[in-house]
Amino acid sequence: MSQLIQRDFSLEPEDNIRLANVCGPLDEHIRQIELRLGVEIDHRGSTFRVIGDELTARAGEKVLRALYAAAEHETLNGQIINLHLAESGIDALADQAAESTQEVVIKVKRGVIKGRGPNQARYLHAITSHDINFGVGPAGTGKTYLAVASAIEALENNRVQRVLLVRPAVEAGEKLGFLPGDLSQKIDPYLRPLYDALYEMVGFEKVAKLIERNVIEIAPLAYMRGRTLNDSYVILDEAQNTTVEQMKMFLTRIGFGSVAVITGDVSQVDLPRHIRSGLRHAVEVLRGVDGISFTFFTSRDVVRHPIVARIVRAYEAFEQKDEAR
Repeated sequence: MSQLIQRDFSLEPEDNIRLANVCGPLDEHIRQIELRLGVEIDHRGSTFRVIGDELTARAGEKVLRALYAAAEHETLNGQIINLHLAESGIDALADQAAESTQEVVIKVKRGVIKGRGPNQARYLHAITSHDINFGVGPAGTGKTYLAVASAIEALENNRVQRVLLVRPAVEAGEKLGFLPGDLSQKIDPYLRPLYDALYEMVGFEKVAKLIERNVIEIAPLAYMRGRTLNDSYVILDEAQNTTVEQMKMFLTRIGFGSVAVITGDVSQVDLPRHIRSGLRHAVEVLRGVDGISFTFFTSRDVVRHPIVARIVRAYEAFEQKDEAR
């Protein structure tokens, strides 16, 4: 685990109007920087503290100082924050960090799987060295795929006794009762991406046998209540669609000898507007807790068709303009 450090500094000259410009409404700009860099930022007036590993904490201070200088002449918004983050050299820092991170190679039936790019490499390394891991970022960055691959390898090497793949079936809401079939058939479409990853790595017949023996269990999140999961590899996918209560329930199921990976994209929350995402809340509450890792992916990490990365960036830019308006 990278050693966390803190960098304390003051933004000068002290100016409350510039400070409010940098922080944004309800500290929105601070949250944006935290999520992008994977750091924690605390401040009281113009005195700031950035907590992270050495590289990201240094980048956080650099960005805040640059924004404070810019705030004297322009009104900051999400798009401008993003430009300063890009100019901070954080991508180069991520590459540098990945070079110093021991490469993790996963061997499954389909062959060898390893991280493509610095964030995937750091994600895999974090999974091998932490009990609970969060992978947060847009679609196509390999969050779920790499987690499933790690789970299968752990199962085949007898490091865990079973694999549980969990997803909230929130998209159906209260309309599940109107879908044809029994409960299993109603929720199956929401678990299909997990099945697809398993079939690719292990093969259809073996997956069917492991599911029949309850060595692999694929279930909706509601089925986890009241259980304690020992010697298990547990993946919670689409975690942005959990409520705060559901996320707390899931995290407190983790028992001895277990590993949990929580993946999600905070930009694609399907919950009703008045309900807070459990993933967003967990990022704020659990940052800095020993034994828990956070890996934040961006459009730069998308490994699908190149146009997917361009689509993600276009939506990000539009949403930032919309927020500014």
